Amino acid sequence: MPTDVAAAPPPIVERRYAVAFALVTTLFFSWALAAALNDVLIRQFQKALDLTRAQSSLIQTAFYLGYFCAAIPAGLLIRRYGYKATILFGLGCYAAGAFLFYPAAEVQRFGVFLTALYVIAIGLGFLETASNPYVSILGAKETASARLNLAQSFYGVGAILGPVIGGLFVLSGVEHSPAALSAMTAAERATWRTSEAATVQGPYVAIGIAVCLLAVLIARTRFPSIERPLAERTEVRSFWAVLRHQRLVRAVVTQFFYVGAQVGVWSFFIDFAKTQAPQLGERSVAFLLSGSLAMLMVGRFSGAFLQSRIAPARLLAIYAAANIVLCGAAVTLSGEVAVAALWLTSFFMSIMFPTIFALGVEDLGEETENGSSFLIMSIIGGALIPPAMGLVSDRIGGVHHMMAIPMLCFAVVLGFAVLVLREKRR
Repeated sequence: MPTDVAAAPPPIVERRYAVAFALVTTLFFSWALAAALNDVLIRQFQKALDLTRAQSSLIQTAFYLGYFCAAIPAGLLIRRYGYKATILFGLGCYAAGAFLFYPAAEVQRFGVFLTALYVIAIGLGFLETASNPYVSILGAKETASARLNLAQSFYGVGAILGPVIGGLFVLSGVEHSPAALSAMTAAERATWRTSEAATVQGPYVAIGIAVCLLAVLIARTRFPSIERPLAERTEVRSFWAVLRHQRLVRAVVTQFFYVGAQVGVWSFFIDFAKTQAPQLGERSVAFLLSGSLAMLMVGRFSGAFLQSRIAPARLLAIYAAANIVLCGAAVTLSGEVAVAALWLTSFFMSIMFPTIFALGVEDLGEETENGSSFLIMSIIGGALIPPAMGLVSDRIGGVHHMMAIPMLCFAVVLGFAVLVLREKRR
């Protein structure tokens, strides 16, 4: 009997995939925690290892270089052994890198810390290359972007806890002015720097143990295999053939600039806030950063449901335009107003990574994993943009001018969103 009642939209997460979705979602939390702690390490290593802003930004270079190097091997591993094996390998590298922090602090060598961060990032590159496409195909195509935004919401939880953990257990709260440091003897300075370097040992050993426990849990859980419809199956192509899809290529370029902007803003937020509101201590500013990242989580939870009413590309365009304005305010204004503008950018960054990712791999079918590898490689933007911002600050002076670089990056995101909207109107 005919009916005029429209069919109910598919659920964001189907019940049969709920357990797998929940476990993979914990991975989003785990890599967010590692990335957020980097923003605290930048400040801590400036003290513990006597680094400039440009030198300390190499933390992000080592970290996101690991992502870049891991992406293609991760895609090949998925094709041969599947998502679960790739996730377990990634967790193994993550734990190994976290445990390396203990000897790195003992020898107080920045290069050893960078190696540990690189190993962690290799693991996270495998995790992200597997988890993002797995979530996007773990249900109906129509809800892929909303589902990925929902999973990425738990990235926000890890991002919030990172600065809190860093503020409580990594940042000592002991700060010395250049004059006070000059007044110390060489032995006193060495003792102080040794104690500052040692603060990272406990938190990272704890993270390594937690990651090992998560790996055991995932190893003992059965993951559902995803069978694509016959219409989506294609002949086996070269790994690089996926780059014939123009939208994917645009998404890769856009993700490069987006990740660079995100990492740059968060990396220097503590320094920025300290210069604009010097009455705040470093721990207070770390907690302020945590509050900003809470807005990221709010934005992702709300974004997952807003995208059922607003086209993902349209919402992406609106949020990118908002961040262009906010970064412009951080560049041109000063004091608490500038800090507030930069603080609010996290809300509008919220949907960007998952939405760019979902739009990039849309309709790739059996080439989804290959496309995912290139999108994860584009995270190398997080290795290159923050050092550029640090150089701008060191050469020109101050932290205001450096925020013009993220503003330009968000303009690239806006351009991508506009192009996708035009494409979908055809």
